[in-house]
Amino acid sequence: MVAAVDIDGRAAQLGINWSEINLDSIQLPPGDDFGIASDDEAVYHDDQSEFDTGFGNIIVVDHLPDVLREKYEKLEGVVKKIYNQLGVIRENGLWMPVGPDTKTLGYCFIEFNTAQEAQNAKEKTHGYKLDKSHIFDVNKFDDFDRLMNVKEEWEPPQARPYSPAENYQKWLTDEKARDQLVIRHGADTEVYWNDPRQKKPEPVHKRPYWTESYVQWSPLGTYLVTLHKQGAAVWGGADTFTRLMRYQHSMVKLVDFSPGEKYLVTYHSQEPSNPRDASKVEIKVFDVRTGRMMRDFKGSADEFSIGGPGGVAGASWPVFRWAGGNDDKYFAKLSKNTISVYETETFSLIDKKSIKVDNVVDICWSPTDSILSLFVPEQGGGNQPAKVALIQIPSKVELRQKNLFSVSDCKMYWQSSGEYLAVKVDRYTKTKKSIYSGFELFRIKERDIPIEVLELDNKNDKIIAFAWEPKGHRFAVIHGDQPRPDVSFYTMKTAQNTGRVSKLATLKAKQANALFWSPTGKYIILAGLKGFNGQLEFFNVDELETMATAEHFMATEIEWDPTGRYVATAVTSVHEMENGFTIWSFNGNLLYRTLKDHFFQLAWRPRPPSFLTAEKEEEIAKDLKKYSKKYEAEDQDVSLLLSEQDREKRKALKEEWEKWVMQWKSLHEEEKLARQNLRDGEVSDVEEDEYEAKEVEFEDVIDVTEEIVQESM
Repeated sequence: MVAAVDIDGRAAQLGINWSEINLDSIQLPPGDDFGIASDDEAVYHDDQSEFDTGFGNIIVVDHLPDVLREKYEKLEGVVKKIYNQLGVIRENGLWMPVGPDTKTLGYCFIEFNTAQEAQNAKEKTHGYKLDKSHIFDVNKFDDFDRLMNVKEEWEPPQARPYSPAENYQKWLTDEKARDQLVIRHGADTEVYWNDPRQKKPEPVHKRPYWTESYVQWSPLGTYLVTLHKQGAAVWGGADTFTRLMRYQHSMVKLVDFSPGEKYLVTYHSQEPSNPRDASKVEIKVFDVRTGRMMRDFKGSADEFSIGGPGGVAGASWPVFRWAGGNDDKYFAKLSKNTISVYETETFSLIDKKSIKVDNVVDICWSPTDSILSLFVPEQGGGNQPAKVALIQIPSKVELRQKNLFSVSDCKMYWQSSGEYLAVKVDRYTKTKKSIYSGFELFRIKERDIPIEVLELDNKNDKIIAFAWEPKGHRFAVIHGDQPRPDVSFYTMKTAQNTGRVSKLATLKAKQANALFWSPTGKYIILAGLKGFNGQLEFFNVDELETMATAEHFMATEIEWDPTGRYVATAVTSVHEMENGFTIWSFNGNLLYRTLKDHFFQLAWRPRPPSFLTAEKEEEIAKDLKKYSKKYEAEDQDVSLLLSEQDREKRKALKEEWEKWVMQWKSLHEEEKLARQNLRDGEVSDVEEDEYEAKEVEFEDVIDVTEEIVQESM
C-alpha cells in the first residue's frame, strides 16, 4: 500500500493540485482494482459478469432496407429513433456496413451501455415491422459465437445433484411468532427479531456499509433492497440475507416496488451543467426475479414533477403509481393535462394512447381495484368548477364524478380495503378572505357510488390530520387550533344506520398533530411530534377510552409492527441526543429501549396477507382463550427465567460489592500502623464501642395562639 504522504509528494513532483481534481469522476479500467479492495466488496465481490464489457451489449439488426450513401443518414436516424427508446446507444455505437456499390448491406450493429439494454432491445424489436417489406430480425452478437460452436454430435446434459434452495419465507414460521425490523445507524445496517419477552431485540444479521443511502422492504416482506453507486440489489431470507438479484442503474437515488413485488422501479437524476436547465431524470422498471429491464423512461425533472408528495431534484416520487391489488397489471404517470396508464404485459400505453384531462393535478389508485381517482382544480377564474372523478381501468370508463365549487385545494384518502374514498376539500368563504374545510365521502362498493358531505361541528376548524381505520369503517380527524386541537372519530356504518356517516366522539384539547392506527384497527396512537416533543396517547376506539399516556422525548418516527401487537417510536439523527428506538405494547406499556448513535432509520418487515379465510379468523378469535393458554404458559416460563437471571445478576453484583469492601477493609487494617506513625503515635482509628450514645430531649415553643371561646346559651 502507498502512504498518503508518498502520494502527496508524487503529486507535488508532477505539479498536480489535489483540490482541482474530482475523485468521483475517476473510472478504473473494468476488472482492474489496482490492488485496492472495494469498500462495496460485500455486494459486488462475486459474479461480475453482469457488468463485464464483452459483446453481450451488442445486437445485430437484420432485414434493414438497402440504401445508397445519400440516404444513409436518414436510415441511420430512423434506426436510432427506434432504439434510443430502449437503451443508451454508446457514442459511435451504431454501424451499418456498406458494400462496394456504396449501398448498405441490410443489417447493422448497435452497441448499448449494458447487456440488459441489449437484451431488452432484442426482445422488444425482434419481428418489428418497419414496413411491408422489412421486418427486423434481431440477435445478440454473442449468439453468433454460441451457434458457431455447437458440437456436431448431441450430448445429453449432465444431471446435477439436487440441492434444496433456501426458503425465503422461513421468517414467517418463527416459533415465537416474532417480527423482524431493520435499523440503520452510523455505517451499520442491522436486522433484529423483536423479542419483548426478553426485553431486548435479538440480533439476526449485521453488515457495515450494506447500503450507500437507505434500505427498503418490499410490500410483502420478501425482499430487502439496498442502494449502491452501481445500482440496486435485493436480499432475502430469515437470517442469511443472501443477495438474490442486482439491477444496474448508476447512481440510483430512489426505488419503489409494485404491490405484488413483481417489479422494481429505480430513479436517477443528474444535475445540469447550466443551473437554468432542469435536471435530467432516468427511471427504469425491472423484473424483480430475473433482473431484466422491462422499460425505461427519460426526460427532464419538469416532466415528472406534477402531483405527488415530492421527491428529489424537483421530481415527484413515486413517479409511477401502481394499481391496487397484487396482480401488478397497471401503473400510471401524471403529466401536464395527461394521465398515462401502462399495462405490464407489453409495458406500453393502454390502447396506445394516454387519457387527456385538462389541468389534472393529482391521481390516486384504489388499494384493491383498478379504479383511478383524479382531481382537477377550478379553471377560468372559477367559471369551470373543480371536480373529482373515478375512472375504471382498462376500459377508461368514468364511474362517478363530483363537481366542486369555490375550491382552494383537495386531498384524496383511500380506505385500505377500497370501500371508501374521502376527499378533503378546502373551500373559500364568500368573501374569499378565509378558507374552511369539509369532506366528500364516496361509498365505492355501493350501487351508483353515493357521495356524502361531512362538515365539522365548527366548519372553520383547521384540519390537521386525517386517517382511515385499516380494515374498518371508521376514521379519525385532528382539527382546531394548535397547541391543543380536538380529535373526532366518525363511522361510515352503524347498527342503526348503515348508510350515513355519524360521529362517535370528540376528544377535547389533545396535544396531538399525527394519527397512527394499528394495522388491525381498533387502537390508535394520538401523537404529538416535532413541537409537541413526543407526546403519546394510546386510545381504544371500541371503548372510546385512553389506555395509557406516555412520552418519547423528541420522537421523530412512529411505526406499528405488521401484526398490531407492538409499536416502535424512534429519535433519528435530526436530533443529536437520545438517538435510538423504543418498543411499546399496543396498550402503551414500555417494553424496552435501545440507544444507537447516529440513528437514521427503522422499518418493520411487512407480512403478506393471511391465507386464512375471514370465517376461519373469526373462529380462531372465538376460541382465543384455548390457544392463548399455550402462550401464557410460555410467557410464564420466560418470566420465571428472567426473574432467575435477574436474581443471579443481583447476587453477583452483591458479591462483587462485598469483595470490594473487604479488600478496602483489609488495606485499611494494613495501613493502620502507618497512620498512627504519621500522627506521632496518636491513635486515629476509633472503634465503635468507644463511642457513648446519649439521648437529649429539647423543647421549643413554635407558636402561641389565643382563642376566645364563648359559652353557648
